[in-house]
Amino acid sequence: MTTSSSTDSSAAAPGGHGPHGYSSHKADHLKRLRRIEGQARGLQRMVEEDVYCIDILTQVSATTKALQSFALALLEEHITHCVAAAVEEGGTAMDEKVTEAMAAISRLLRS
Repeated sequence: MTTSSSTDSSAAAPGGHGPHGYSSHKADHLKRLRRIEGQARGLQRMVEEDVYCIDILTQVSATTKALQSFALALLEEHITHCVAAAVEEGGTAMDEKVTEAMAAISRLLRS
């Protein structure tokens, strides 16, 4: 019995959209997200231990920056993979992917 690897970028993604732009870097992204999760747990611990508020705010800033950096990396991969493929396809697929990317950028700018 053969099983498919979850990091195989040639496998179709759920929903039939094909591999996502981040698929080839999935392990790196998961490692980065685990680090961010640790930062968030660190914030909880700091509050539990009554750490000075400015020190907690400094950690909040670092965690926020890490999430923003992750989001930008993911957006870049989306544009260079998913949007670029839709542009090659043209037509409504292109219009939809560009609109979707612009909405994602708008949400990131508001956060």
